[in-house]
Amino acid sequence: MTVGNETGVAVIGGARTPFAKVGTSLKDIPALALGTHSVNGALEKLSLDPGAVDQLVFGVVVVDPSIPHLAREINFNSELPSTVQSLTVTDNCISGTSAIASIHDAIITGRSNVGIAGGVESISNPPVLFNKHASRVFLDAAAAKLVGARVRAFLRLRPGDFKPWSYGIEEPSTGLSMGEHTEITVKEWKVGQDEQDEIAFRSHQNAHAATEDGRLAAEIHPLNGISSDSIIRPTTSLEALAKLPPVFDRSEAGTITAGNSSPLTDGAASVVLMSERRAAELGHEPLAFIKDFINVGIDPSDGLLMGPGVAVPRLLRQNGLTLDDLDIIEMHEAFGGQVASNLKAWEQGWKEPAIGRVDRDILNPMGSSIAIGHPFAATAARIVLSLANELKRRDARYGLVSICGAGATAVAMLLERR
Repeated sequence: MTVGNETGVAVIGGARTPFAKVGTSLKDIPALALGTHSVNGALEKLSLDPGAVDQLVFGVVVVDPSIPHLAREINFNSELPSTVQSLTVTDNCISGTSAIASIHDAIITGRSNVGIAGGVESISNPPVLFNKHASRVFLDAAAAKLVGARVRAFLRLRPGDFKPWSYGIEEPSTGLSMGEHTEITVKEWKVGQDEQDEIAFRSHQNAHAATEDGRLAAEIHPLNGISSDSIIRPTTSLEALAKLPPVFDRSEAGTITAGNSSPLTDGAASVVLMSERRAAELGHEPLAFIKDFINVGIDPSDGLLMGPGVAVPRLLRQNGLTLDDLDIIEMHEAFGGQVASNLKAWEQGWKEPAIGRVDRDILNPMGSSIAIGHPFAATAARIVLSLANELKRRDARYGLVSICGAGATAVAMLLERR
């Protein structure tokens, strides 16, 4: 969907929790509480009357079966009135932009004027499930009307059935993890570990600088006394990164390490969107406007995380823009190798014509997911919020969001200040 300048869907602001590596400082806080905290933080930071909000659209990837409609429960637990329409979305790593797109479209069509979009993950607290055999036994036992039948059902259990089912990050369509897919991609695009480590190093350095000068802190609604992201490593070095062993291809050919990959992360982020008219009525200055966005899907065999290689050139072309027109590029860092491979696709041309080389000075100026963290459904909302804030600080015109997603998807979004 192309959005003309006259439409005016504004990014007003937002808030997020600090991001923390799985199993650390946020491990005892469930997704519902994290999401609620970010929503309330957005309301507080903007001094926004909860009654002015029409919609809440929230993403989650690690779904808790006991709370399938997480957005509605966040609605009930937050300061928002119960009359707010709530929608839960799950779209892997682009869940946050899918939530934003849903509210954007509602504003465009006049069904809404104010919405909060976001996403949350508590990967430290996945639901505990049993394997298929054990689940069948428990279901059969529950359905049995006689005690004998129930006992016979339980007698089918074996010791291994009491081991909880282990969550993995394998693609259902291929059986490979994102990291394994990216190892294939970096070999095809001839991206070495040194190039991947350089991306990771710059991510940590930029994120540390943005933390020290308050740019990232301005987004965070402190939680349990934590007011900054805990994953950022300001003292890391290229030498230290080079010594880390590969984790997906453990042979000498492997190049993806824990240091040049985004970590499993807990956290939540929320973004407030308004129609231009309602923003003026409520006295809120837009940080930026959503000019356009595009979602793509590709075949996993072409590179699971190579969707930006298609989405970004296509988005720029349909808006008559080039890389030289962009002031900031915020590119999700699932892996340093995924970033490097997509940058090569843009430069050399792949499934779309080449668009040129990216000026590294405008790429992720505040760091990205390798350093800050990657709570799957929250990442896109964080990136949009960071980009909109930085555009305002610089009084810059165009900012690009580029996010790859599991399932061989991607989104590209243009933000504009007028």
